[in-house]
Amino acid sequence: MLAIRMQRNGRSHYPTYRIVVQEARRHPLSGRIVAEVGKFNPATKALTLDKEAVEKYLKNGAQPSSRVAFILKKNGVKLPKWYKEVPAKKSVAKHADKLRKNQPKEEAPAETPVEEPAVEAPVEAPIETPAETPEQA
Repeated sequence: MLAIRMQRNGRSHYPTYRIVVQEARRHPLSGRIVAEVGKFNPATKALTLDKEAVEKYLKNGAQPSSRVAFILKKNGVKLPKWYKEVPAKKSVAKHADKLRKNQPKEEAPAETPVEEPAVEAPVEAPIETPAETPEQA
């Protein structure tokens, strides 16, 4: 059975991929491929694809990998009816009971509005002018 998959090449920390058709039982890096049908650069999202060759191999029963099927579907290649999409993986948290959102809510003490006593402004004593003494006059 043939598989359409991505074969990594490029340099370290800068991968590029060849989209190849090869025997499904072989490792992608074995080098023995039936045909190269495209190239993909994930850094620039550049894709070159031979749509006619891809459709020919799909019509003859080549099984695309999930990532290749996503790329083909995104670029307008019609996938055969027999292709089953891989369901998206759901992440499951370890020790979910310890997550903060799963902890019981602490009930805050009911705060009743406490009326604060009104603070009266201190009354200032009127400033008295010194009485005029007869000596000053």
